[in-house]
Amino acid sequence: MERLAHALERDLYELYKTPMLSGEKLQMALGFSSLDAYRQALTRKKLPVPVFRLEDRHGYYALVKDVAAWLATQAVNARRDNIKRK
Repeated sequence: MERLAHALERDLYELYKTPMLSGEKLQMALGFSSLDAYRQALTRKKLPVPVFRLEDRHGYYALVKDVAAWLATQAVNARRDNIKRK
């Protein structure tokens, strides 16, 4: 799983050119269907990764590393579930 997380982290960093994501980029990376769905999860504190604010900046941010780790965990769990069903 660590190898997958590292590969995803590298890919996300290459795609967005930053170690942090916010707003629409974070919404897309987490797979929310819309910005409104993302904002609702944020308001309800239901995002699957830690978010934080930056001084003198608007919005909430998440580290690409955390997003990649969460995505890797989801993929590995889905594979395990698929194997168990067979």
